[in-house]
Amino acid sequence: MGAEKSDGRLTLSQKYEQAASIISRQGILPLPVSNTTVSILKNVIEDKEEELDLICAFARKGSQTLEELKESSRLTEKQIEILAANLAAKGLLFNQPSSSGLMVFRLLPLMNVGLLEYKFMGPLKGDKKELELARLFEKLMSETRDQIQANYESLGPIFENAPPVDRTVPARTNQEGKPIRIIPVQRTLGTPTEVIVPTQKIEEIIEKFDEIAVGYCFCRQRRATLGEPCKTGAPLQNCFTFGKSARHTVSQGFAKAVTKEEALRIMKEAENAGLVHKAFHPGSNTDRPETSICNCCKDCCDGVRLWREGTLPLINATYFLSVIDKEICSGCGTCVDRCPTDAISLDDDGKAIRDEAHCLGCGVCARFCPEGAIALKEGLRRVFLPPPRKA
Repeated sequence: MGAEKSDGRLTLSQKYEQAASIISRQGILPLPVSNTTVSILKNVIEDKEEELDLICAFARKGSQTLEELKESSRLTEKQIEILAANLAAKGLLFNQPSSSGLMVFRLLPLMNVGLLEYKFMGPLKGDKKELELARLFEKLMSETRDQIQANYESLGPIFENAPPVDRTVPARTNQEGKPIRIIPVQRTLGTPTEVIVPTQKIEEIIEKFDEIAVGYCFCRQRRATLGEPCKTGAPLQNCFTFGKSARHTVSQGFAKAVTKEEALRIMKEAENAGLVHKAFHPGSNTDRPETSICNCCKDCCDGVRLWREGTLPLINATYFLSVIDKEICSGCGTCVDRCPTDAISLDDDGKAIRDEAHCLGCGVCARFCPEGAIALKEGLRRVFLPPPRKA
């Protein structure tokens, strides 16, 4: 870290370090401050000291009202509004009114959900800065994996007790448009009935919201920027935000507003491509309305890739489990190829078998099974897949 200026103020280098330290503490995955995190900030901030000053004002509290931010930053209301707008456009700040109408400024993390997602959610320029940023995030993920692997034993209990990151909303029809068979949960006299089950149909989620926006899949766009286009050829523009999140993504140019009819058409296109609907809720609380839905492929999805590569666990909430009728199964292997978590394989008899622990209950296998041999069984589950140990 560079020396302080003679008048006691921080140098530009010190401000980057301090800002990186504050941002790295935000979100569900705290990150260590490193040359990589500082380089990511430099790529986005471009040496605008005033923006770093506003970030540093969030040192004690990540979400602040205007009055709180005036006190912590010692900036005027006009200065805050200008700088906050700049940082929001860069994907580092969420500046939307609360449900009561009070403007709240929330500093965003580098990823999950923050800078990475917003920078690669909108239309890309294809320039050197985007490529540099994509490479820096790839390096950050690699460094995070190395740290996770080095501290695997101590982090295990923390991961095991973590809430689901997202929630699977299953496909409900096969390729012919016929309903996928649902096996209802078996209730007994002693089974509690006061279980609140979140919405399990995409159509019902879309119907809940008047403000809907769609952007590009940030995972597939970032992989393409790195020269690794999606192997599945999945469509790109199907990353949804709702309500306050939709207002934010539209106002910053990260997404465009769409009607409910357009949203349903895009969702059906995603299902036809074999993508998995993943819903996100504030604070992983499924009792609260959805903020967004990703449509994930097995090749590019950061959640799946980070799990496969040994970086993070895959933690998901679901209400279904695939059930395979081996009498009907022809052993074609379509479900094996389609499953995003490799939960299905063929046994010695050439029949499909499912590993319950790995099944997200997404219904992709049932949707594409040519024999109709797969049904979905009801029942709330938490899928927890620890990151594989690497040699």
